[in-house]
Amino acid sequence: MEMNARSIPRPLVRTNQWSIVLSVVLTWTTGYTWFLAIPFIAGVLGLLFNLNPIMRIAKLFLRKSPKDYIPEDWEQQQFNQKIAVICLGAALISYIFGWTIPAYFFTAMVALSAFIAILGFCIGCFIRYQWKKYQHEKKVLRS
Repeated sequence: MEMNARSIPRPLVRTNQWSIVLSVVLTWTTGYTWFLAIPFIAGVLGLLFNLNPIMRIAKLFLRKSPKDYIPEDWEQQQFNQKIAVICLGAALISYIFGWTIPAYFFTAMVALSAFIAILGFCIGCFIRYQWKKYQHEKKVLRS
């Protein structure tokens, strides 16, 4: 990893992932779909303005310097956040229009992905790796 590469301390990434999982669980258990708006809005703000309020608040609770934590690649996290925002947005729209099956599909997808990432396997990382590999192979074939 490059010394100048942008990174995010793992505890901040984990907090963001847990906020997604918990918002889905709260939505399913209470029926109050607006819990999904919390990680959705935080994700949109993070993507557009590099200001994810969930991570900003979590940063206040770090016990060590951010540099002392395991770093997560910033670009990879941006890619993952885009997928999460799309799924959360699609879930919110589905709930608003009363589309139960798509609402559960999108909330299940985003919650499972976030929870699996918490456990140690990043589905978004795998997708991005396969996409980059495909782009490279396509470029090599053109040469």
